[in-house]
Amino acid sequence: MIERRDGVRFRLRGESCAGYLAKMRRTAAWLAPITLLAMAACTGPLDQTSDTEGGSSSSSSATTDEPTGSDPSAPGTDTGADTGMSTGSGSASATGTTGDPTTGALTSATSTSDATTGSSSGDDSSSGGDSTTGEPSSLDCLYEPFVNKGALMLDYQQFDPIVGSHCKGTNHQDIIDIERVVFLGDSVTVGTPPTQGKDFYRSELADVLVDRFGLTPPNALWKEVNPFDGVALTKDSGDFSSCAEWGARTDDFIASNNQILDCFPEDLRDKRTLVVITMGGNDLASVAKDGANGVPLDEVTADAEAFIGLMREAVHWFIDDPEKFPNGVFVVFSNVYEFTDGTGDLMSCPAAGLGGFDKPWADVEALKQLVLWIDEQFMEIAVDTQTDMIFMLENFCGHGFKAGDPASPCYRGPATKTFFDATCIHPTPAGHELITELFTAVIDE
Repeated sequence: MIERRDGVRFRLRGESCAGYLAKMRRTAAWLAPITLLAMAACTGPLDQTSDTEGGSSSSSSATTDEPTGSDPSAPGTDTGADTGMSTGSGSASATGTTGDPTTGALTSATSTSDATTGSSSGDDSSSGGDSTTGEPSSLDCLYEPFVNKGALMLDYQQFDPIVGSHCKGTNHQDIIDIERVVFLGDSVTVGTPPTQGKDFYRSELADVLVDRFGLTPPNALWKEVNPFDGVALTKDSGDFSSCAEWGARTDDFIASNNQILDCFPEDLRDKRTLVVITMGGNDLASVAKDGANGVPLDEVTADAEAFIGLMREAVHWFIDDPEKFPNGVFVVFSNVYEFTDGTGDLMSCPAAGLGGFDKPWADVEALKQLVLWIDEQFMEIAVDTQTDMIFMLENFCGHGFKAGDPASPCYRGPATKTFFDATCIHPTPAGHELITELFTAVIDE
């Protein structure tokens, strides 16, 4: 259900029954509370202590090879925000760092944001250092929770980010005096059953931000999900808006579904605005499925490069024109998490087949490397635009379906809980609580 336009794939979003059914196929994970009840009786609840002897059940043995680096021609672990079945492909018009899918070379074009955007320009000599001293940081704090330190080989340092003292994300913005909060993205932001609305991270974070900035709180309906349309039950309430949608991908920001234009009418842009985003999981899920189904690596990598370009374009939309938000705008987004704990074992989730992950990658090391490169590029976007990124990948790694595997790069030790629910790709209530904690730390500092 896709067409090509100017070299980029877009989903057809018709109002017909066929179009609606196609959308439901993309977002089939919302059926989990119904279709997985029987499975739960066999597998037990997934938000529980992992099996320390062998981890979660798997029909595909996990590799224990350590990543050899981050190269855009060598893919990394699969992820999930939702179960998107196709991804944007081709070229994307965006500035910033891009990767050469054949050579792995990176080229960058940095930009300095105007102070009215809420982004700090700063002196390059202090970037990448401690948020208080400006001293270079090795980012070792990211890997402290892991028994196998150094096995998850992300190279964020190449972009010289400023990392918060909390080590939960970057610290490029001084986020103050917020008047409006807008949530964009996918089902991680919308929330999915069986987690209750009050436990969605956007609901929890909204409560925190009401207290921090004296905002008018959203009502109870805003904190619930409409399971037929995959959006918040009420889009706008109090000083909060949500334009996130189940199955959303990066082309939904502007090109396909206009999440951004829908949530940022001109008459509201004079409010000092905080934008909170989770996006990219469905794009990466699609890439992972394509690779498992035999799509050549160069095509898979090109698709990954395209959706990174669309993410970059979306963030630049907010900060490039200081007149667009005359009183300031701040953007905080997540990087892209995955459920295999850095192993690339797509079959590690008991319900992998229902989530569309029904085949392993022939070259699992290539899959592992792709996710590392994608998350590095998300960091480059944050540095380039002087916006902020939370470390969702690193904080969920070790809480996936290989949590009990001592050989996994993110092994945290015995009795570690899984933070993904039975759909394989959505957070449990504990997972949502963790995301709230990450966003709160970055916004507060």
